Amino acid sequence: MKRLLPSPSTSATLFAVWLVLNQSLSAGHLVLAALLAVAVPLVVGAPRDAGSTPRRPAVALRLAAIVLWDIVASSVQVARLILGPESRLRPAFFWVPLDVRDDYGIAVLAGIITMTPGTLSADLSEDRRLLLVHALHLDDEASTVATIKRRYEAPLREIFDRC
Repeated sequence: MKRLLPSPSTSATLFAVWLVLNQSLSAGHLVLAALLAVAVPLVVGAPRDAGSTPRRPAVALRLAAIVLWDIVASSVQVARLILGPESRLRPAFFWVPLDVRDDYGIAVLAGIITMTPGTLSADLSEDRRLLLVHALHLDDEASTVATIKRRYEAPLREIFDRC
């Protein structure tokens, strides 16, 4: 069974996501979802680093609430900025020094930054110690970096890092 389904959770997720995205339980979609659920993990393989599992679910839930709040608040701020005069915008790139070392933690941080309106993760240094971020409007780089580290990176370190 392990040869057919090297990653059962990935297969189950693919199966469910396919059906949800297509909003159909027709026989054709069920068969296609099953084929994808078996074929994709076989082609891609099992997750490479099974030892990197998230810990501290309470911290993860708190982080999710913070991120959702920040997405809503940032949406309002971005709407005000783009509806106002263009001269008010101060777009900028800046580097965020990373303390989180886990690859998944870094990926989640980059995703959080990209999901938050007005910011975008643009690059990761080769040594994985700096994350390049673009902001639609940047007043104070030091304050923005401190906010990212306090609100997002610190909880991610608790969740992912084994220190």
